[in-house]
Amino acid sequence: MIRLDPARMIHAFRPAEGPPPRTLLKFFGWCLNGAWGGLAVASATAVISGTAEVIAAVLLGSVVDAVTASTPERVLADNVVLIAAFVGFYLLLRPVIFGLSTISSNLIIGPNVLPLVLSRLHRWTMGQAVTFFDNDFAGRIAQKQMQTARAVTDVASEIVNTVAFALASIIGSALFLISVDGWGALVLILWLGVYLALIRFFLPRIRGRSASRASARAMVTGQVVDTITNIKTVKLFAHAEYEDQAALSAMSRFRQRAVDFGMTSSLFRVSLMFVSGVLPVVLIGGSVLLWRQGQATAGDIAAAGAISMRLSQMTGWVSMSLMSIWGSVGEVEDGMETLSPPHALTDRKGAVDLTRVKGRVDFDHVSFAYGRDDVLGGGLDDVDLHIRPGERVGIVGASGAGKSTLVALLLRLYDVSKGRILVDGHDVRDVTQHSLRRQIGMVTQETAMFNRSARDNILYGRPDATEAEVIAAAKAAEAHEFIITMQDHTGRRGYDAHLGERGVKLSGGQRQRIALARAFLKDAPILVLDEATSALDSEVEAAIQSALERVMTGKTVLAIAHRLSTIAEMDRIIVLDRGRIVEQGSHDELLARNGLYARYWSRQSGGRLVTDDHDADARDDAAAAAG
Repeated sequence: MIRLDPARMIHAFRPAEGPPPRTLLKFFGWCLNGAWGGLAVASATAVISGTAEVIAAVLLGSVVDAVTASTPERVLADNVVLIAAFVGFYLLLRPVIFGLSTISSNLIIGPNVLPLVLSRLHRWTMGQAVTFFDNDFAGRIAQKQMQTARAVTDVASEIVNTVAFALASIIGSALFLISVDGWGALVLILWLGVYLALIRFFLPRIRGRSASRASARAMVTGQVVDTITNIKTVKLFAHAEYEDQAALSAMSRFRQRAVDFGMTSSLFRVSLMFVSGVLPVVLIGGSVLLWRQGQATAGDIAAAGAISMRLSQMTGWVSMSLMSIWGSVGEVEDGMETLSPPHALTDRKGAVDLTRVKGRVDFDHVSFAYGRDDVLGGGLDDVDLHIRPGERVGIVGASGAGKSTLVALLLRLYDVSKGRILVDGHDVRDVTQHSLRRQIGMVTQETAMFNRSARDNILYGRPDATEAEVIAAAKAAEAHEFIITMQDHTGRRGYDAHLGERGVKLSGGQRQRIALARAFLKDAPILVLDEATSALDSEVEAAIQSALERVMTGKTVLAIAHRLSTIAEMDRIIVLDRGRIVEQGSHDELLARNGLYARYWSRQSGGRLVTDDHDADARDDAAAAAG
């Protein structure tokens, strides 16, 4: 038995085909591709509903004619079929028709179109390069996704529920008026022309003001989310008033855009209400004149009156819907500008999946400057570096020397400007980004946590890991003991406890230990440590160093550190300065060379590298004075 489920007529999470176009109609097509069958069914029920309104008026006119043509004693006997049809239509058929239309709207469109569009926009946004997110507010991007998905859904819903319904009603009304007398249809057509002229004048203005309002609203969201995300910094610097003023400024711009939109939409509504009042006066008055001339019946007057009143009332409803549609179109345009740019970093055509590698890494005369003409501020200049499988390499240098850029290029978060990077002989641009990053485990200085359970955060390293493997990874990272004591605000304990947004409920050291557990669980053949123990106290760091020794066994390791004691035992140490490799060798070899590395080592305070040379001199002088 085939079971028709309206809620499944649209596959709510069907992937999009290709990138989003940057022209409006094609963008709508991209968003709604795959939903056309369900939208067609919903449109058909709306058309039937609009036709039913005309049939209702015609039946009313027929009943009036029948009553006026019969005596009170014979009216029921002479019109049994008509009265039965009238009663059956109003009590049975009409409710069923409008019920089907409601079901179409609430089950086919509502629950499916928004997640369909939102999932496509989210997938596309997730594929953007990190620079896309660096250049915008996280809250603004999220707001644009939801705004655009909701606006596309509203346009589709309103076109189905209003435009299809209204067109069916107008066409049916015109056909009825032609059957009475052609002048009525002519009046309706002329009135419709004036109505459309008003729409054509106002709706582009509404659309533009709606886009401006949407953009201003997204900026409010971005400003507020930015403040809340950094609320500890706000409080530490006592800048609540400054942030309040920044938010109020954004809100003020949004308010002005909302006022502009409200003024235009109000004027549109008033103009349409005036036009809508003309139709009943002309159609009913004309029908009465025809009746006086014997060219129309009382039923025609009643039907024309019912149709004209319904169309007049519908004018207000349609005008509101059209404002909503055009306002939503403006929001879609605004969101499209933000969300539809092509991906700046893509897999090459024919890119292959990189299977588990041995861990050889080659930087072949690599240069990169973040789009600038020089490498100052973190770029690389003709870096030629070859790392053997299983070799452990420490990377040191002052801030901006290019250390983090080196590993970012290895992970292909950016593409090199010159040269190439090879992993086991494969150019990283010739393999899929996903498969490349699966070969590399990374722990960064700024540890990212999800507002999920401790278990989920560790499982991010390998989602199919067992509970025992999760606990083993946590123990290896010295995280198990504090995890089992945790409890969140809902009472969840241990590995089920949630960590708060960005892991705010944990100390820096606790966050880093969970990040280490995640990397341990991933067990990738290449391991990148970017200040991986910087937030740990000496006792915990000593315990984790032994764990790191175990996890580094057999892996290719790139370890960035300012605390030089953490990399002194590495097989080789690379010294970067202004984007170039200026020294390399073992710890002892570099000290014996008495170059930049030796100077860094002599300037350590508690084993930590001082990266600003003039500040280092001042510290040395102060230390000498204190000693």
